[in-house]
Amino acid sequence: MTTGDNRRTGGELLVDTLLANNTDMAFCVPGESYLAVIDAFYDASGIDVVVARQEGGAGFMAVADAKITGRAGVACVSRGPGATNVSIGIHVAQQDAVPLVLFVGQVARADLGREAFQHVDYRLMYGGMAKWVVEVEDADKLAETVRRAFHIARSGTPGPVVVSLPEDMLTDET
Repeated sequence: MTTGDNRRTGGELLVDTLLANNTDMAFCVPGESYLAVIDAFYDASGIDVVVARQEGGAGFMAVADAKITGRAGVACVSRGPGATNVSIGIHVAQQDAVPLVLFVGQVARADLGREAFQHVDYRLMYGGMAKWVVEVEDADKLAETVRRAFHIARSGTPGPVVVSLPEDMLTDET
């Protein structure tokens, strides 16, 4: 939903930034923690969204896409169990030096660090597997963070980057 004054939601801005980074495919298992991104995918054109049956499959699909195209693969999963299921794809991307950007849903910012339902500290979980793990707490910094994620995934020895998206940040206007 675009607002009248050219402001965008965090979810819309994320999809715009994916398009600006030449993303034409994204692999996901839809989940409630990043509904604003799913809505933005639906409203946008230019990115084919492939829905997997399980997050591990989405991760492997993103790795395969990166290997075939030479561009960073993109996967989107929900928090908690979705994040743990996709970890095998992150590990393969790290082991095979494949550029991959994972967008993973997160609890609302007010619930971070409070042991909320399905909250995971992604820096701890993915720290040994990913080149960079970042949590975007301000929608105004989302585009810059996503551009940096793609740069890091592709630079030097390619590898995976994990971007955590608190669900309430994705509905903020920017």
